[in-house]
Amino acid sequence: MPAQNPTYDLMLLLDTSADEDQRSKVLAEAERILETNDASVVSKHDWGVRRTAFEIRHKNDAEYHLLQFEGGPQVPAALDRYLRIADGVVRFRVIKLRGGAGNVPDLTASASEPVASEAPAEAAPAERL
Repeated sequence: MPAQNPTYDLMLLLDTSADEDQRSKVLAEAERILETNDASVVSKHDWGVRRTAFEIRHKNDAEYHLLQFEGGPQVPAALDRYLRIADGVVRFRVIKLRGGAGNVPDLTASASEPVASEAPAEAAPAERL
């Protein structure tokens, strides 16, 4: 029985100053590369424009996209060849996921909703010594 292809994440940061057509072309070409290398797209996530953690090529923001796909070891190499020379790509990373990795967080949700770990804790009464 052949082993199942591993799952990969393609994290893609696109230049916000590039034309919308150019950004769409990069995404379409990345998906075409996946198709031609017999990879299957598991999920696509568009996280929109966000600030970067640090300045990259004199840019403080980027349009974030995450593509999860299953494919052989030739797929990351093919993506790497294209994305290194494509106009409009600020940064990209292909990551091989371990089995049982959790679901992708929904980063498009409203930031005003408190996360359970950020909820204010009940203040304990101060003890007098």
